Amino acid sequence: MLQGEIIEAKIYDENEANYFAQYEGRTFALAKETLEDEFENGQLVEGMYYQDQDQNDRIQLDLPNARLDYFGWGTVQLKRTDIGVFVDIGLYNKDIAVSYDDLPEDTELWPHKGDRLMIRLEVDNKGRLWGKPVRTENRQQMKRKAPARLLNQDVECTVYRHLDVGVQANTNEDYDAFIHESEYFGTLRLGQVVQGRVIDVHADGRINVSLKPRAHEVIEDDAKMILTLLEKIPSHKLPLHDKSKPQDIKNQLGISKGQFKRAIGTLLKNGYIKQTIGEGIELIKDVTKND
Repeated sequence: MLQGEIIEAKIYDENEANYFAQYEGRTFALAKETLEDEFENGQLVEGMYYQDQDQNDRIQLDLPNARLDYFGWGTVQLKRTDIGVFVDIGLYNKDIAVSYDDLPEDTELWPHKGDRLMIRLEVDNKGRLWGKPVRTENRQQMKRKAPARLLNQDVECTVYRHLDVGVQANTNEDYDAFIHESEYFGTLRLGQVVQGRVIDVHADGRINVSLKPRAHEVIEDDAKMILTLLEKIPSHKLPLHDKSKPQDIKNQLGISKGQFKRAIGTLLKNGYIKQTIGEGIELIKDVTKND
């Protein structure tokens, strides 16, 4: 009998904290705080066998999503560079170890406490229970096909693998996502939950995600104010340009000429406006529809 197997045992005793059941001559504890029902002696119960952190044999009736044959999510509780990370999958008095052999060589890329890992359970040749992180080949069998309407929508996803040119991630809706290294800043940890937007939906249902903000989200306040004003004006035009008098700019926008020039410089660079000397600036890109 291996840890992680589903067994059927018979209740024969109890104390304040546990019921006790027997299977093949061995005794297993069922923590009462994990149960909704009460049991009587002689009653059969079915659950997953494991050894808790105190090496007690236990059965848990409420099966975790991560099992011997199933991948499921768990939350990282502890990182130890000499072992790996420990993940809570919902077992009573037991976190599952994920070995450093199954984690990136660079420990800076290891999950932090609170990060999420998709793992399945595995028993080693000493009978110990370990967690195995999901791999690309596993995801190919599990993923859902993303619809085309997802393009440009916001998504939350969890990093599950590092690649040479980026990371693979799993969205909350179970779509498989690729985030190229050019589409995020710094580094991403295994198990890190990130917010992004879909920038491509492939025919096979895979998606590409960017973690960089939309252009209109990174421009400064003065540029946002001018952009908003241009969007509201029916003609989408303002009779102001970089040769306008400082007082005219101040009267209409309430900002200095220097602030105005910096703002329209940003908008010109991002392709939101065009400028005609003597006439003013005009909106040429509606960011609320095209970003």
